[in-house]
Amino acid sequence: MSQTGKGRRGPRARHDGVLLLDKPCGLSSNAALMRARRALGGARAGHGGTLDPLASGLLPLLFGEATKFAHGLLDADKTYLAELRLGLATTTGDAEGEIRADRRDRLAGIDIERCRRAIEGFVGEIEQVPPMHSALKRDGKPLYEYARAGQVLERPARRIRVHRIELLGFDGERLRIRVACSKGTYIRVLAEDIGEALGCGAHLSALRREQVGELVIEDAVTLDELAGLDEAAAAARLAPLDSLIGDLPPVELDASEAARFGHGQRLRLAAAGPAGTVRVYGPAGLLGIARLEGGILAPTRLVASAEAMPVVRAGDETESTPSSTSGNPSK
Repeated sequence: MSQTGKGRRGPRARHDGVLLLDKPCGLSSNAALMRARRALGGARAGHGGTLDPLASGLLPLLFGEATKFAHGLLDADKTYLAELRLGLATTTGDAEGEIRADRRDRLAGIDIERCRRAIEGFVGEIEQVPPMHSALKRDGKPLYEYARAGQVLERPARRIRVHRIELLGFDGERLRIRVACSKGTYIRVLAEDIGEALGCGAHLSALRREQVGELVIEDAVTLDELAGLDEAAAAARLAPLDSLIGDLPPVELDASEAARFGHGQRLRLAAAGPAGTVRVYGPAGLLGIARLEGGILAPTRLVASAEAMPVVRAGDETESTPSSTSGNPSK
């Protein structure tokens, strides 16, 4: 006789969309994700790029089918609000490390104009050496594990782009800046390099992420706010899948074309736009993304059960039947 009920978990909730979370300091990205999942009935989810425990700010959490579009967030430009503590260099480049150099005696000759000139030298394409205290892997092991064992490995410099740095304030010891940069940029390395350019050293004392691609912190919810909502209200805070791919041009298909596209078939379009990656819609909603070239539409990423996906675009006020699909967790 089979057992029923006892010790058996109920079905996971199914939600599809993006939750913009304002992660607090002192909490890892995975811990924040677990708390958000509980508010949404344990729905499957992943995050679109981690934030260090000491950092706060925008952490996009991807639920269900949204996990299929995580690559867009990982590749997106980011904007950070950063505080640099001048005169003190640490072993990790941030406030978690031990002080390895104290050059506060050099702060007397540093004013806001000297800071402005120093940061201007880091705008544009620059080379940056990844820190030892990072999750980058060497021989299958994160660099921070080598660092904790006292090993320092050679790391090739990587080319990144700093789009702009805005100087927000300087009180003689702490320098506040806003940085808009490409993927792969380490703000604590930038902080250290600015400190060296000033001749006094520095470490990153605080960090807040304000923007990821087109997603902004102003639209985010805190964990405390989320905890005060029931599951339905929490699910209502999910942004649609479109919000992750809104920069791609749209292609509309009729019902017959949508059915073929949903089965992964390539389509020849009578009227095709310029070549490139596009987002594809059918009568009931988002179908996925595809490569359009020479009038041929080739699926590259499909949304499961696309007939149930809501059609929600910027400015829309209506939506169709909510989706009941879910995807796999992804980083």
